[in-house]
Amino acid sequence: MQSDLDMASTSLSNLLNDLQLLIVSGVLRQSNAIVLSHPRADSGKEDLSFFIKDLFTRLQIGGVEFKKKALESLLQLLNDDEKSASVVAKEGNVGYLIHLLDFHNQPSVREQATFAVSVLASASEESRKSVFEEGGLGPLLRILETGSTSLREKAAIAVEAITADHDNAWAISAYGGIAVLIEACRSGSPVTQAHAAGAIRNVANVEDIKTVLGEEGAVLVLLQLLVSGTTAAQDNAAIAIAILASSGENFRALIIKERGLQRLMYMIQDLSSSNTLEYVLRAIASLSASDLMGRTLSSSTTFIIQLGEFIKHGNVTLQQLSASLLGDLPISDGNKRAISSCMGSLVKLMESPKPVGLQESAAQALVSLLTVRSNRKELVRDEKSMMRLVQMLDPKNEMVDKKFPVMVVGSIVGGGSRGCRKRLFAAGAYPHLQRLSSMEVVGAKKVMQRLAGNRLRSIFGRTLRE
Repeated sequence: MQSDLDMASTSLSNLLNDLQLLIVSGVLRQSNAIVLSHPRADSGKEDLSFFIKDLFTRLQIGGVEFKKKALESLLQLLNDDEKSASVVAKEGNVGYLIHLLDFHNQPSVREQATFAVSVLASASEESRKSVFEEGGLGPLLRILETGSTSLREKAAIAVEAITADHDNAWAISAYGGIAVLIEACRSGSPVTQAHAAGAIRNVANVEDIKTVLGEEGAVLVLLQLLVSGTTAAQDNAAIAIAILASSGENFRALIIKERGLQRLMYMIQDLSSSNTLEYVLRAIASLSASDLMGRTLSSSTTFIIQLGEFIKHGNVTLQQLSASLLGDLPISDGNKRAISSCMGSLVKLMESPKPVGLQESAAQALVSLLTVRSNRKELVRDEKSMMRLVQMLDPKNEMVDKKFPVMVVGSIVGGGSRGCRKRLFAAGAYPHLQRLSSMEVVGAKKVMQRLAGNRLRSIFGRTLRE
């Protein structure tokens, strides 16, 4: 008898709680509260708001089947109308939805709730903020660690979206999430790997998390993804590696220890994604600060030739990064001769004022290549490049910082070749250098004197011979 009374009391208490939810939600005041149809695409904001309140009320008061139907309607709404996510975050009980991610809930309910939270985390800034503030990151990381393949994929998408907000990124370490993300990169499905790597990319800039990434072995896993991951995984891994490589000597040492430079050099030959290539080159540039790594890069003819190809055929970012590397590396004369065909492209890059630093990178790369005599002769025979170079010297051309073409012309005339100087003089470089000298442009006077002195000696010599 007592047991029956307890059961009846509990049942009545649950019904009273459900009724209280119904009263508070306001759905009973609507004439269509018993059966509510899915809002049409042209429905007003008020109708959508009421539909969402009704959904979450049904989600909280019903049994398993009731919850499943409510979640199906919620997912349909979120998938059909991306804008509805913000209304769901505002009008719905996101905290209760996250509660359904708990392992104690019925598996099918938990799966649908995970899908819904993943959509909310990815859909808008407002809904993402709601998921985070209601404590969604911890449960999502637990699902990423132990859930089924489909659940891990949805959890990884949500975690990447949440950590994209820098204000949320720090919280990953509070839940022990770094180890979870690294393991997801190591053993997850291709989709899970890509988004887990994206989350690591997002948190790699957080100072306190960098140390944990190094200690947990993130470098090796990210390098492996560069080789075996999908295009999306490679993109995210490359960005993360580039961030870590620029973070200090300790991380560069870790990357070098795992033969990271060799892996990165190998990658640029096969990658088709320009975005991934960009960050691979950024990582290589950071590693080249080491004298040993700089010599390794300089001695690789294949790598140097690839840089030359990027300068000729890559997008402007790849061109700038490649030119910067060429200007900084101690390349042998043989390798400089091997990429002489990119000099015309470097001259052309010097004409562009954007992005910032492009003119300087192109000029320094040219100065490096022009230390080889055959390259100087090849450049001055290129009429288009000579015309561009002389036009850049013109004081009226305000698009180019004059010190850069002066540097290049100085490298040509400093080589001692009479033919090179003669071609520059004939192309009209001297009058521009005169004006630049009077304007006190750095190096212009010295270059002008070398060009003029050679010209005068040539005239006097021809007169004496005659």
